[in-house]
Amino acid sequence: MLTLGIIGGMGPEATQLMYKSIIEATDAKCDQEHIDMVILNHASIPDRTAAIKNGNTAEIVRLLQKDAKLLESCGAGVLAVPCNTSHAFIEDIRGSVGVTVLDMIEETAAYIKHRRPGMKKVGILATDGTIGQALYRRALEKQGLEPYEPDEAAQKTVMKIIYEQIKAGKRGSIEDFSLVDTHLKKNGCDGAVLACTELSVFRANHELNSFYVDAMQVLVERCIETCGGRLKEKKHENI
Repeated sequence: MLTLGIIGGMGPEATQLMYKSIIEATDAKCDQEHIDMVILNHASIPDRTAAIKNGNTAEIVRLLQKDAKLLESCGAGVLAVPCNTSHAFIEDIRGSVGVTVLDMIEETAAYIKHRRPGMKKVGILATDGTIGQALYRRALEKQGLEPYEPDEAAQKTVMKIIYEQIKAGKRGSIEDFSLVDTHLKKNGCDGAVLACTELSVFRANHELNSFYVDAMQVLVERCIETCGGRLKEKKHENI
């Protein structure tokens, strides 16, 4: 099996959730049937959304490329980045190494297309940076799906949950999330993607139904499969 390298720390709680989720999703009867992982918790990397907004992304790119090379030198044959906004620089990362770099956004859009046929209009819950770079909008449109980005008020609530709650070490307000949920459904969404790994943490803290597709969980499964591990059979579809 190939070793998985994770460029983490964006944020740290999301990284530990990804590690835990990979272990839980792997069909393994002993230690040796799990995939090997090298996890780099680069928490000090500058904020991605802020860098995109102010146009100073060169340092982010340099650090992500450095991290990718470090993980490759440690024996990683597959790389994953559990940060949706960092996927604005995914081609820069790919160009710096000679190993497979998984694209969480493309994988999630393909998952919705092929595994969630009832989802035609898809809400995007993400940071301002991810929204501003149209990362999910383009990926969903490429799959023939209709993307929906929240209006200004709902987007502010999404950012509040991400930055003021989850990144601040809180569980996240289900009341705030309910406002966003209502907004999506009133605007005709058949489902929505949790397109920020802090929202994956929110999902782990709260009970969210199958209206929501968790991009991190899609990435988790692709990491296991790409590295040569075995996925546990799922009794129902609820990523």
